[in-house]
Amino acid sequence: MVPDRLAENLAEVRGRIDMAAARSARTADAVRLVAITKYASSGIAAKLVECGCLDLGESRPQELWRKADALGSAPIRWHLVGHLQRNKIDRTLPVVSCIHSVDSWRLLQAMDSRASALGLQHVPSLLEINISGERAKQGLAPDEAPRIIAQAAAMTHVRIQGLMGMAGLYSDRDQVRREFRSLRELRDRLRPECSPRVSMDELSMGMSADFELAVEEGATMVRVGSALFEGVVA
Repeated sequence: MVPDRLAENLAEVRGRIDMAAARSARTADAVRLVAITKYASSGIAAKLVECGCLDLGESRPQELWRKADALGSAPIRWHLVGHLQRNKIDRTLPVVSCIHSVDSWRLLQAMDSRASALGLQHVPSLLEINISGERAKQGLAPDEAPRIIAQAAAMTHVRIQGLMGMAGLYSDRDQVRREFRSLRELRDRLRPECSPRVSMDELSMGMSADFELAVEEGATMVRVGSALFEGVVA
């Protein structure tokens, strides 16, 4: 049955997070599991919520809107992990608990302006950093982050709370670990420079293929999709 298999998968992923956290001398509650429901129906996503996973993520704003409408009565914390175009800000900001993928100053400015117009006091967000250096990847170059963070201190509604990154598509495990470590080290270098309006508490990194490495290197949020839905979603 679908709920049984989902519950088994969820327990397995959480167990792997627990063990990876222990290897990095942390507790499991230091890592938030964000279930990426990109390939799951609203019904399957609802079953996952029933299993106790309340943090759900989508890479496309339109799909996030659709699922949020369909599951409106559930106590879900929605995360946008994919690119946000400025013309989709108004529909997205009232729905999400965190935007992981802020990749430009123009987007930050637009988000802050629209949050003010929408009456939203606090929009938690992460700066997306291109840690692999691949041209096909979204995100800021690491050396752009200090300037953006300094400028973000003037924001009245958007709150930068950390960094997000994705390992390279063709990186081997050793390279993946180095890429995740580089994001943590960047966060640690930036933290002393942050104003009170900016924090560097969150590190969103790691997906189904590499989330254990990410946890070992300091992730506070992992974005897991296929590992949760194996045997459930064709």
